[in-house]
Amino acid sequence: MIKSLLKKTAFAAMLATTALVPAAFAVSGTPSKGGDIIVTYKDDIATLDPAVGYDWQNWSMINAMFSRLVDYKPGTTELGPALADSYDVSPDGKTYTFKIHPGVKFSNGREVTAADVKYSIERAVNPKTQGPGAGFFHSIVGADTMTAGKSQTMDGIVVVDDHTVRFNLVQPDATFLNVLALNFASVVPKEAVDAAKGDFGKHPVGSGAFLLKEWTVGQRLVFVRNPNYFVKERPYVDSYTVEVGQEPLVALLRLQKGEVDIAGDGIPPAKYLQMRKSPDFKGMIVDRQQLETSYVTLNTQIKPLDNPKVRQALNMAIDKNRIVRIINGRATPASQVLPPMMPGYDKSYSGYAFDPTKAKELLAEAGLKDGFTTTIYTSNTDPQPRITQAIQQDFAAIGVKAEIKALANPNVIAAGGTAGQAPMVWSGGLGWIADFPDPSDFYGPILACGSAVQGGWNWSWFCNKAFEARAQAADAMPVPAQAEARYATWAKIFTDIQENDAPWIPVFNERRVLAKSKRMGGSDEVYLDPTRVIDYEAIYVNK
Repeated sequence: MIKSLLKKTAFAAMLATTALVPAAFAVSGTPSKGGDIIVTYKDDIATLDPAVGYDWQNWSMINAMFSRLVDYKPGTTELGPALADSYDVSPDGKTYTFKIHPGVKFSNGREVTAADVKYSIERAVNPKTQGPGAGFFHSIVGADTMTAGKSQTMDGIVVVDDHTVRFNLVQPDATFLNVLALNFASVVPKEAVDAAKGDFGKHPVGSGAFLLKEWTVGQRLVFVRNPNYFVKERPYVDSYTVEVGQEPLVALLRLQKGEVDIAGDGIPPAKYLQMRKSPDFKGMIVDRQQLETSYVTLNTQIKPLDNPKVRQALNMAIDKNRIVRIINGRATPASQVLPPMMPGYDKSYSGYAFDPTKAKELLAEAGLKDGFTTTIYTSNTDPQPRITQAIQQDFAAIGVKAEIKALANPNVIAAGGTAGQAPMVWSGGLGWIADFPDPSDFYGPILACGSAVQGGWNWSWFCNKAFEARAQAADAMPVPAQAEARYATWAKIFTDIQENDAPWIPVFNERRVLAKSKRMGGSDEVYLDPTRVIDYEAIYVNK
């Protein structure tokens, strides 16, 4: 995948004579068309706007409604064609030119053009949008002036003609194709955004596999097949309905009765072992490792968390092994921001040892011998409140009294992305899952200065200019020629951040477990897709 970045590459060659025929994206088994399925979640979602939505729950739905220049093959981290038929990269790796597949239409009937690509990415970067994805596009010429509010357009995105768009970068970027496959790069029509008058997230218009037919807030969302989807053999199901307000245990009972097809919140730890041992659930459990880290964010802008010694003390206070036991061992304790399977993970770095005595000493050195009072936000879906209570108990042992605020996921996200509101957030079910398999994805959107903004996901509000320069230099290193050196550079960045600044408490790396009904077809990978979470375009009903 990354080899193609610094040489001329054509998707047509990758797909031989099949062009955009979706056979190149085949899933296991023999997919059949038709059927309506039901998916459940406890919480409603906040938005379906691809420039704004950024949690594991709405990510799949947004992905299925919109198209991007490139995309991932289902169940993999391998890039393939989407809106673009082909692309060229200049020898210096700083200019990308894409040819857009002709005849692709938005659901409002208008053809998708290169001007729509330019508008959509500029909209994602514009601070007025208050979206969390701007930092991903930092390498495009003009991104910095737009994020600073000094420009409404980006000179680095050039509309050559209706079906050709060119990107000029300030430096080579080993992740640029991955960035163009993110939901934030989804193409939207300006007229529909304008007509929605600030509420495009409730009235989305895209060119993807599904259309939003109904959204009854607090009850359900209904998505139906897009009859004009340009990948003619997709999607397989006719519709999927997302029912919200459903407790996970109730959802599993309904799934067992055949009333639900996917229990979206996964399997609560209290039910997991029973289901594993029961023959009644054979073939219904999907269990996969993932590029994920669950953590506590420590707001570096709020006293006394602005003191690195305090943050280091809190890192030493948590008994991570005890917390892993709460979820029946479905995770491994984390020592650092990067998960173990991610390139750049430093196996030699052990992080902060569980040491309440040393933690108390550090608090005393920071002038907090008697501790302090704070607040920790968490999702209200089991087991997150129970995990947060364990963290609360560990903090209390060193004199830190933490009030727990357990809220619906959208409210936790809003609190984390609002300056000065959340001293701490237990990420739990909102833990960071890689957007793409590169270490930069665990820096740019969650630790970089550009993501410490209103609506962003840098909930530690951490910004260190020295690390910004090191991160940009790492992404400019040519791949594959310097891949090993690049990953080593990233490894050092993350261990230095944790050792010196400790804006996070990495707690564990969790396996993702989901339950699906026996009538659902497709490989496990499309139900726990590494880039889509659930790939609604690729799942199907057995007939």
